[in-house]
Amino acid sequence: MPIEDRDNAYLITHALAKDTLSRLRDVETEQVSFRKGLVKLGRICGYEIIDGRMETEYVEIETPLEPTMGERVRGLDDVVIINVLRAATPFVEGLLKAFPRARQGVISASRDEEAGRDEDGSFPISVDYVKLPEITEEDTVIVADPMLATGSTMCTVLEHVIENSPEPENLIVLSAVSAPDGLLRVDEECPQADLLTVSIDDYLDDDGFIVPGLGDAGDRAFRTT
Repeated sequence: MPIEDRDNAYLITHALAKDTLSRLRDVETEQVSFRKGLVKLGRICGYEIIDGRMETEYVEIETPLEPTMGERVRGLDDVVIINVLRAATPFVEGLLKAFPRARQGVISASRDEEAGRDEDGSFPISVDYVKLPEITEEDTVIVADPMLATGSTMCTVLEHVIENSPEPENLIVLSAVSAPDGLLRVDEECPQADLLTVSIDDYLDDDGFIVPGLGDAGDRAFRTT
């Protein structure tokens, strides 16, 4: 199965997703290839969401020769993609290749690494900008961030997404790499969300970084180190 149920998360097992993630992990992968890899991975994940989470309907179509029945995906006009700045930008670019008519939202949220982790392992989160479209009960909402580490940022983002909005048909948290701690925190604080990831990595180090991970996705994509 391209999507496997792993207790509190779902794992994308498509061969191209695993291949692309392996190339992203490689320390020798330079900026342009890394950014293009995130775009490619986002596109693959988008197609997997369509295949695994969205239904099709039969429609009558007219071919050049005769009428026939075909299938079309339902709900492609009812998709909202939330970009968690900044690392998710190329990831979302790939998602938009699968969902070109999606409405988009942006949340600029980041953890205060200088403050350090709290006793529960979370980080203080600052939110600098929020711009979201209207969310309806018919929507599939995809909140995209390549790295789900402690879950602190994602839980804060989800609070803004859920606030004053009806519960959508699908609420999906999408990441490339996740840590068990972060998956557990998000699952506990936002149980209505489906957690979808390409890899569940081993652990978080003392600084809250995913191991083995792939480094800082934003820094590698935008060459800020």
